[in-house]
Amino acid sequence: MRNDEFGLAPGLVYLNHAAVAPWPRRSADAVARFAAENATSGALHYARWLATEHRLRERLRLLLGARSIDEIALVKNTSEGLSIVAFGLPWQSGDSVVGIARDFPSNRVVWEALGDRGVSFRPVDVNAAADPEGALTAACDASTRLMAVSWVHYVTGLTLDLERLGRFCRARGILLCVDGIQGVGALPIDVEACRIDFLAADGHKWLLGPEGLGVFYCRDTVLERLEPRQLGWHCLAHPGDYERPDWRLAPSAQRFEAGSPNLLGAHALDASLGLLLEIGADAIAGAIRGHAATLRAALEAIPGMDLLGSSDPARWSGIVTARIAGTDGAALVAQLAADGVVCAARGGGLRVSPHFYNEESELQYFCDVLSRFIKKC
Repeated sequence: MRNDEFGLAPGLVYLNHAAVAPWPRRSADAVARFAAENATSGALHYARWLATEHRLRERLRLLLGARSIDEIALVKNTSEGLSIVAFGLPWQSGDSVVGIARDFPSNRVVWEALGDRGVSFRPVDVNAAADPEGALTAACDASTRLMAVSWVHYVTGLTLDLERLGRFCRARGILLCVDGIQGVGALPIDVEACRIDFLAADGHKWLLGPEGLGVFYCRDTVLERLEPRQLGWHCLAHPGDYERPDWRLAPSAQRFEAGSPNLLGAHALDASLGLLLEIGADAIAGAIRGHAATLRAALEAIPGMDLLGSSDPARWSGIVTARIAGTDGAALVAQLAADGVVCAARGGGLRVSPHFYNEESELQYFCDVLSRFIKKC
């Protein structure tokens, strides 16, 4: 499935897309062309660069199911997008945020940091719950202003039912904020159907793009609830009118983009999204979940293996993590790297995260290397 788009070094098996993904050839080529044009012409073709950025916004809109590109902001990373929400809402002492216990720091510390404003953070252990969504909703009460969840847990790969959470939150006037970095690009999403108010995701994982550029979705009807904490020329309603004495914020999510855009990153991410949209979200998700099923079956057959996350295939994502009795996750990662397999150590175990283009033979090679290492232990 478009394996010709990836030029990984011979013999390298890359199973670490939940960390930093390799770029498709077309993305590397787009950056090379941009760099060459900049080096020879400076900003002569800036209007064309902005056209690429505009197309990127439209592709992100399509990927997320947003109604308009006015709901799309380009941010540096997921952390920036979540911080826009955390420090932009008008909190009152006594408010609460319901979130996830042992979540990735980006979706935890921003809410914990609100404690000095009298806002409490209520972490829910969704990985230990028989009904993760039920556990989250049960933690809400009349003080809850916002629910902050990771769509896919970065360690266990547990996937939450965002539609169920969205229905609950919308019915009770609770805002729903989603860290989508481990799901967007790997699984289909529709922010409208899920009634999501805010979503942030980085480009360098499942979107196969560069670090330093991500997306922040803000539903148009809640835009005015957020007060931008960074201001500059680019967030204004008339960003090219530099001598205008009066100013107002852009009427779109661009109000959260304070300064000059990352146009080099935009060229890379635009090209990567072009590939993902050509293949289609359903086809990509089918391939990724198929890989997850293959890996889980193979790992379960290894003695002493403890698979993390849910056994329900409906909750599977591109992340498969396992702990192996008597072994250290970091040591396993180092051994696998020595044999040409790239993965990561997370949650005290080994995290594997294949994308759509990985082949069954690569998964088998990973399992063979892992089995040989375990037998030596």
